[in-house]
Amino acid sequence: MQRQDTHSKLIGYLLWIFGFLGAHRFYYGKPVTGTIWFFTLGLLFIGWIIDLFLIPAMDREADLRFTAGDTDYNVAWILLTFLGVFGVHRMYQGKWITGIIYLCTGGLFLIGVLYDFWTLNTQVSIENASRS
Repeated sequence: MQRQDTHSKLIGYLLWIFGFLGAHRFYYGKPVTGTIWFFTLGLLFIGWIIDLFLIPAMDREADLRFTAGDTDYNVAWILLTFLGVFGVHRMYQGKWITGIIYLCTGGLFLIGVLYDFWTLNTQVSIENASRS
C-alpha cells in the first residue's frame, strides 16, 4: 500500500523561513515543539537551523499520520498561516459560521488561531476520513 502525500516538503521549507516562530513544526503535527519554538525563537535559532535537516523526516512522518482527501493540508496551512485571523482556513474547510466569527473577532482574539495551529492537521484529517 502506497502512502498518501498529505504534506509538502516545499511548503515545509517555506514555513521553515518563519520557523523560528514554529510554523513548520505546527504544519508537520508537532504542536508542543511548535509552541516551544514560538516562545524561544526556535530555541534561540539553533533548533531552527537544525530543523533545516529534519524537515524530510517530519514530512514522511506527517504523511503516515494524517488522512489524505479532498481537503488539502497545504492549502489549509497556507490560509491559516497568512490569513488565520480572517478565518479563511475555516471557510475553506466548510466551517462558515466559525470562519465568520473569526473574521469579526480577529481569529477570536488570536486564541482561536493558536488553537487551530495546534489542531488543524487533526481537523483536516477527520474531515477527509469522514468523506471517504
